[in-house]
Amino acid sequence: MTLTPRPDVTGHFDADTNTISYIVADPQTGTAAIVDPVLGFSQRDGRTSTAAADGLLAEIDARGLHLAWILETHAHADHLTAAHYIHDRTGAPIVIGRYIGDVQRIFAPLFAASDVVPDRSAFSRLVDEGDTLPLGELTIGVIHTPGHTPACVTYTIGDAAFVGDTLFQPDYGTARADFPGGDAATLYRSIRKIFALPGDTRIFTCHDYPTRDRSEPEWESTVAQQRAANIHVHDGVSEADFVAMRSARDKGLAAPQLILPSLQVNIRAGELPPVETDGRRYLRIPLDTI
Repeated sequence: MTLTPRPDVTGHFDADTNTISYIVADPQTGTAAIVDPVLGFSQRDGRTSTAAADGLLAEIDARGLHLAWILETHAHADHLTAAHYIHDRTGAPIVIGRYIGDVQRIFAPLFAASDVVPDRSAFSRLVDEGDTLPLGELTIGVIHTPGHTPACVTYTIGDAAFVGDTLFQPDYGTARADFPGGDAATLYRSIRKIFALPGDTRIFTCHDYPTRDRSEPEWESTVAQQRAANIHVHDGVSEADFVAMRSARDKGLAAPQLILPSLQVNIRAGELPPVETDGRRYLRIPLDTI
């Protein structure tokens, strides 16, 4: 009997955005990846902060790990990514799903972001269904899991799966599918691909939010737990039922608080917009558009 490798996984919760970033390490070699790092941003004064990213890097240094990859599950609409900052600090390549060009093509015009060319060159490595990357003696696998966005991917590493926003904790449900390029039926099929993984596969989500019965953040479950208890998509929920639920629910959701700053930074792989003639960088807020 061959045991599935078990990477070391530590989650870091960012309370401002309810985001969980992860350090995933091969215990045999100390080779590590960071999943979905956060760049702090204050809407009050336009200040950015690298505190969360610096905390990830400090832990990597303290544990003597070697950072091999920065893994983005998708172009986030609810927090700015620190991928570019960490790349500049460490040289680790930034990885994202190959359909990020579709996301860039959709959103670059919204911000008149003429510097964003939808050739995906802002990212170091593009991956698609079935691709693999080495992580010491472990292997990073890729499952294309669109529906929330066209470029969403799930990374599998040993017995762990990093699902981005596709799934939340079982008591919170699933991602919205109403962003441009999103689709509830596609999301359902992507979730079924995740549910086809072994039942004891650990599921690590990118966000967690309070529920009526739970105030403390959580971010780990298993495929078996999700299949049995996810309030939106447990076993027995049909695609038609899910699409009806998700479509009705999405109609009542407000836009994420940081959607406008997040998207224009994240389609650039976390690099801030170019410096203007006055020496400053600006985020653009399109009026009466979304």
